[in-house]
Amino acid sequence: MNPMLVDVPLQLETDRLFLRAPLQATDGDVVYLAVRDSIHELKQWLSLFQTTPTLEETEILLRKAHIDFLKRKSLRYLIFLKDTNEFIGTASLHAIDWEISKCEIGYWMNSPFAGNGYMTEAVKELIELGFQQLKFRRIGIRCESTNYKSRSIPERLGFELEGTLRNEDLTADGNKLTDICIYSLIK
Repeated sequence: MNPMLVDVPLQLETDRLFLRAPLQATDGDVVYLAVRDSIHELKQWLSLFQTTPTLEETEILLRKAHIDFLKRKSLRYLIFLKDTNEFIGTASLHAIDWEISKCEIGYWMNSPFAGNGYMTEAVKELIELGFQQLKFRRIGIRCESTNYKSRSIPERLGFELEGTLRNEDLTADGNKLTDICIYSLIK
C-alpha cells in the first residue's frame, strides 16, 4: 500500500495529554519559546539545537514537519497538557520504513515539565499508534549511552536493549565520538 493512503490521526489523547500534528499558525511561537527555555538541555543531545533557532526558523521546521507528516515520512506530534493547554514537547515516529513496517521514536521535553512522566505517557501512546493502527512490527529508540533521562523511557516501557554501538556517532556538538544505545519493541 502507498503510505500516502495510510490514515494517521492528527490528534491523539492520553489521560493527561493531547498530541497533535503541527499545523496551527501559533505552533511556531510556543515551540520557539520552549526551545529557548530548554536550550541548555537540548544542545547536549540534539545537533539541531546547538543555538536557539529564530522564530522564523522554528516555523520553517514545523512546516517541514507538517509536510513530512502528510507524506508519511515522519509523524511528529506536539505534546500539550490537557488541563492547561501548555506545550511541553514533541514526539515522533520517524525513520519509517513502510515496506518492512518499522519505525523509530524520537522525543524532546521542555525542561520545566521534565520529571513528571509526561514523555513516557506520550511515547506509550505513540507505541499504541504504531503497533495497533499503523501495524508496525518493530519500533526502535536510539539515544546516546550517556543520555540517562532519554534511556529511562524505553527501559520503563519494556523495550529491549539490543546493544550499544561504540563510536557510532558524533556528540551533538560534533566534538567527539559517542556510543549509541539501540532499544526495540517487536510486535
